[in-house]
Amino acid sequence: MRTLGLAGATRTKRIRTTKPAAVNQRPADLVERVFSAAAPNQLWVADLTYVWTRAGFVYTAFVVDVFSRAIVGWRVSVSLHAELALDALEMAIFARGAELRGLVHHSDRGVQYLSIRYTERIADAEAVSSVGSKGDSYDNALAESVNGLYKAELINRHVPWRTVEQVELATARWVHFWNNRRLHSACGDIPPAEFEAAYHQLRATRAAA
Repeated sequence: MRTLGLAGATRTKRIRTTKPAAVNQRPADLVERVFSAAAPNQLWVADLTYVWTRAGFVYTAFVVDVFSRAIVGWRVSVSLHAELALDALEMAIFARGAELRGLVHHSDRGVQYLSIRYTERIADAEAVSSVGSKGDSYDNALAESVNGLYKAELINRHVPWRTVEQVELATARWVHFWNNRRLHSACGDIPPAEFEAAYHQLRATRAAA
């Protein structure tokens, strides 16, 4: 890398964005730090992170399909209120279609993910909520990793950011890159979109046989 004039992207310490909900409001941990899935829409992980701009902090929420590492929903907002996470969830549900029965939605203990509106929307989609039981980053490690790569590959490389609109546009471009062009080792070093397309093609071939 030194010979080619390349430098690795580094990750910085994060600001705490999670306000834990009361113990009696938390669903069980159905994942137990095993972030794997045999098909799309079996397991989603969700988390949010912050971005500093000259106008103040803005926040980004992601929903990731564990099977392919595809970002299926995202949202940028100036507020940490439940609508931030809910809008990302709505995008994911719309993008993935109607058949989500049995899906496990996993998050940390943040009040955004345990709000009544959020948990009701998961139930309406016939999915099941799961929340990390230990209360540390390892309980939602895959989502935390996506946040870290978002910061390293996009946010930290283009500071200073000026407005929420600028962050939102750049995030949209990065998500498209992440899903359609970025190579992921968990997918055999191909992009998530290609990995899922291969999965559906294999199913169609087996069904026709």
